[in-house]
Amino acid sequence: MRFPIRRFFSYYQPYKRLYLTVLGCAFLVSAAALVFPLLVQHLTKVVLQGDLSEALGKVYAISGWMLALIAIQAIGNYIVDYKGHEVGARMESDLRGELFAHMQTLSFDFHDGQRTGRLMSRITNDLLLLSELYHHGPEDYVKYIVRFVGAFAILCTIDARLTLAVFCFFPFMAAYSLYFNKKLNRALTRNKARIGDVNAQVEDSLSGIRAVQSFANERLEIEKFDRENRRFLDSRKATYRAEAYYFNGIETMIQLITMTAIVYGSARMIGHSMEIADLITFLLYIGYMIEPIQRLTHMSTQLQEGVTGFQRFMEIMNLKPTITSKQGAAVLRGVRGEISFRDVSFRYEDRPDPVLNHLSLQVRPGEYVALVGPSGAGKTTLCSLIPRFYEASEGHVLLDGIDVKDLELQSLRRHVGVVQQDVFLFAGTILDNIRYGRPDATDEEVVAAAKRAHAHDFILKLPDGYRSEIGQRGLKLSGGQKQRISIARVFLKNPPVLLFDEATSALDNESERIVQASLEALAQGRTTIVIAHRLSTIRHAQRILVLTEDGIAEEGTHEALLARGGMYARLYAMQHAVHV
Repeated sequence: MRFPIRRFFSYYQPYKRLYLTVLGCAFLVSAAALVFPLLVQHLTKVVLQGDLSEALGKVYAISGWMLALIAIQAIGNYIVDYKGHEVGARMESDLRGELFAHMQTLSFDFHDGQRTGRLMSRITNDLLLLSELYHHGPEDYVKYIVRFVGAFAILCTIDARLTLAVFCFFPFMAAYSLYFNKKLNRALTRNKARIGDVNAQVEDSLSGIRAVQSFANERLEIEKFDRENRRFLDSRKATYRAEAYYFNGIETMIQLITMTAIVYGSARMIGHSMEIADLITFLLYIGYMIEPIQRLTHMSTQLQEGVTGFQRFMEIMNLKPTITSKQGAAVLRGVRGEISFRDVSFRYEDRPDPVLNHLSLQVRPGEYVALVGPSGAGKTTLCSLIPRFYEASEGHVLLDGIDVKDLELQSLRRHVGVVQQDVFLFAGTILDNIRYGRPDATDEEVVAAAKRAHAHDFILKLPDGYRSEIGQRGLKLSGGQKQRISIARVFLKNPPVLLFDEATSALDNESERIVQASLEALAQGRTTIVIAHRLSTIRHAQRILVLTEDGIAEEGTHEALLARGGMYARLYAMQHAVHV
């Protein structure tokens, strides 16, 4: 993947003025540091070699300059550390917000193929490391390049031949660094993938802790975690091996540079072509040249961490939602609720066979239609095509005579209410979860929706009523209570089209009776499509469709289908026999 340099630096734009101040301070700190050895050289070569009777005043004057330099560096470093980190944190926050918002727009086909833990790793770990690069990257490079270039220029004025001898090592260091930087980049990319796998395994195991403990499979989950943890450890070991080769190789070259300076400088002193004060100053500036190399070498890991983090960030940001509103899409108003499927086919990308094959269906405004049939016949898929959770591969799905592809996506989904078997409630209060159906609703409207969903009475019995915390995914509530909360949410949304996806199949008889009453109240005056597992719940449907892999096999009322003695009658007889 080619690194998008322009996009990378675009995130500095909102904080350009502040960060330029930080870079200016970094430049000033490094420039001030370069003056110190010159003052030492002047003190040892000029002041202390001259008339010592007048030297004390000059020593005090030089010490004053040194104090001024110390003050400049202290103030500059404070600004660099504080404001530099603040800019990095702000940019990290911007990136995290942008990535999360983009993930919200990606279609179901993206989320179907992802594990939550891996996505969380991209939002947290990757961006945390990236923020360190954003803060330290340009700032440290400015700081150390100034020191390196400044020290090199001063060394040339002290002894050009000795400086060139030392500089011969740098091409080898550059080639060595380039080689190991590539290895580190690959190793760190593997690290990020492995920690994403670890996070995904943790998320799976902890989210399903009730299933884990009910099957006494704690040991199995520990083994699965240990397997991913070992893979992450192996990738870290490979990274540390590359780092050890890299850092120690560079350190060896630095020591050779220092040795060369000492030996060659001593030889020139013996030949009377260099003074002791110049050699001391030279060695001090060699330290100023070596420090940037050492620091930049250790920064290479941070650079690679940040670069791979940004590449993984851009992998997601470059993905486009497969389902979007087309240019000039119509906004729904005054929906009647007529739904039409015209020669519709649908196939999931990872499956060769179609789920729906040239299916046609008409649902009249306000009609109550039930879908029954074997698993895998496409009942849920059929309903998912109406709010465009998925896109029909062929044919057309229409709402009030308008193809759903021609409707503005948010407008379409605001007019469709979905009640699923697997209810998802957010951590927070009951009030917050019901209000999710319409965030601007008043408390009174929330209570009214709860009453219509037959949820008001049980809510009042909770310790804090509507402000009771329900736990992660509503774990403090029973299945029937969670389902009524989700129905209240749809009551508050008040959509003209309803989709019930086996909303009562996982409930006990008493809960099913209450929830069924809530669903029937919700369905009054709305176009309703019900996916039913328990056929007893759809006796009063105006039309029942038996959907198979070959399409609609039977159609009619409950009584008419029983009288026909076909597939529906057999399914009903089987369920009735089981319940009896």
